[in-house]
Amino acid sequence: MSALKLAVFDVDGTLVDSRQVITEAMSRAFKRAGLGAIGYDRTRTIVGLELTEAVLRLAPVDYPAERIPELATFYKQAFVEMRSEAGFSEPLYEGARETVERLTDEGWLLGVATGKARRGLDIVFEHHGLHRFFTTLQTVDHGPGKPHPRMVLDAMAETGVEPHATVMIGDTSFDMAMGRAAGVTALGVSWGFHTIDEIAEGGAHAIHHDFAALDQALERFQPGLAGDAA
Repeated sequence: MSALKLAVFDVDGTLVDSRQVITEAMSRAFKRAGLGAIGYDRTRTIVGLELTEAVLRLAPVDYPAERIPELATFYKQAFVEMRSEAGFSEPLYEGARETVERLTDEGWLLGVATGKARRGLDIVFEHHGLHRFFTTLQTVDHGPGKPHPRMVLDAMAETGVEPHATVMIGDTSFDMAMGRAAGVTALGVSWGFHTIDEIAEGGAHAIHHDFAALDQALERFQPGLAGDAA
């Protein structure tokens, strides 16, 4: 049996603090579509979903279905604009880089499962110098997004790691549901977009409140039954 272990990370709200920029980009998109500003309390509920699905959930129920792709395009355009503006920032959460480096040093394989498109992921990872740590990068470009298990299943297939040796780490109920559906240990983190109750409802085996606590859970993890890292 392989001794490899795989940690699959969500990005927005887990590794990267993108709460402010995602909220602003969504608000700009909705205003451009003539729908008015949209705030954090609504935007946070859809973070992690594929973009078209996300804006569909946020749009008014009577919004024309044929205009949903346009609304998604407005969001992408807003993000491009914001990246060129002074003061734009998508910082790593405190402790994120240290955890990624430590896991790599300890022989873990690392992956990403994100609602971002690959282009957006590459921009963030290039800015923070993270590409070299990650073996598998799963995005919404080539199949269904969260909470479908496809991205975690593809990450395991690419790395050759079995479900009993894989951990999914994320801040939303969508991450937890995806991990559960893929048969892996689902670890929630409470510093991102979803509330503790929402993460728990998604099926988290455990929820951690800072990277120090997450580190301890990963140190305890031994490949076995899902939930061993709780």
